[in-house]
Amino acid sequence: MPELRAAVIGAGFVGRAHIEALRRLAIPVVGVLGSSPERGRETAQTLRIAHAYESLVELASDTTVDVVHVCTPNHLHYEEVSTLLKAGKHVCCEKPLAMNTKESAALVDLTRSVGKKAAVNYNLRYYPLCQEARSLIARGDIGEPRMARGAFLQDWLFYPTDWNWRLETQLGGELRAVSDIGTHWLDLTSWLTDRRVVEVCADLATFIPVRMRPRGRVETFAAAAEGGDPISISTDDYGSILLHFERGMRGAVTVSQVSAGRKAFLEFEISGSEGSLVFNTESPNEMWIGRRNRSNRILLKDPALMSPDTRAYANYPGGHTEGYPDTFVNLFRDFYSAIQGEKSQHQYATFENGHDEMVLCDAIAKSAQKRQWVSVG
Repeated sequence: MPELRAAVIGAGFVGRAHIEALRRLAIPVVGVLGSSPERGRETAQTLRIAHAYESLVELASDTTVDVVHVCTPNHLHYEEVSTLLKAGKHVCCEKPLAMNTKESAALVDLTRSVGKKAAVNYNLRYYPLCQEARSLIARGDIGEPRMARGAFLQDWLFYPTDWNWRLETQLGGELRAVSDIGTHWLDLTSWLTDRRVVEVCADLATFIPVRMRPRGRVETFAAAAEGGDPISISTDDYGSILLHFERGMRGAVTVSQVSAGRKAFLEFEISGSEGSLVFNTESPNEMWIGRRNRSNRILLKDPALMSPDTRAYANYPGGHTEGYPDTFVNLFRDFYSAIQGEKSQHQYATFENGHDEMVLCDAIAKSAQKRQWVSVG
């Protein structure tokens, strides 16, 4: 098959992560579209990318580009993705897929009508031991899944002087901690157990109701800025959610972007009728396996110790650490193989999955407002 060529929209933290992973896979990145023509040219020069697009229209019209990675603020996703799909491009979009379920449903329908591949970057599925956990659960190693509990905790918005575009509802949406990091956990546990969330009871809080918006540009995860203008905040710093999954499974998750010392701590524990699995992303090369009637053990990330269907997701031998950047490589390898028809099975999140997360977020917001259980969808 002919070589696939990519372009990237958005050159911030996550856009550069996409570019790095594509280069590791030897997928040519032929151009980048920045938040402004000047920023695009600066990024292209810094990263040695041949072309900086002046506009979305120019990128969509470039017949040499097969796949576009959308790494922009949430409010831009719908216009960018719909334009690219109509132009015949395959699309990998950052999460959340859109600003609301009307937009995400329309993107699902459009993807089906144009017949292009489309993925949402729920990359945390692609830690090697997350792939192994799914395989163990699917073959009954821990019996029937009964409970999922865990958290996703960060501290990058801990101070009132910390700022990011996600704090503004018109750019990021009505939810923040839940939609930004909570959906990672929710997508991951539903995918691991093959069970969707059907009912939620949520408690949300905004602990810092006024923040100082800096007068200049601030990169994601950058240090707190000095000075600025006071801005009222309504998006959630924190959320705790009780969950009912399909087939009687129960769950609970806490998400926070104001937990001091936690940088990107996602943890899950899946408890079944025969055993339990525990994993966290700050120690991504080991997974705890719990038993009642024999010794617990730690499974180390090692392709020689993993299942035949998952060892391909471990790119290095045992003892060689793999982490967050490697999840992008694994996802993009799956996605581009699917585009080329080389794999009939894939593990990446589709636009349908992205829409499901939007529906779930609506239910969580409604539950927190009403202070009661709410059915999903």
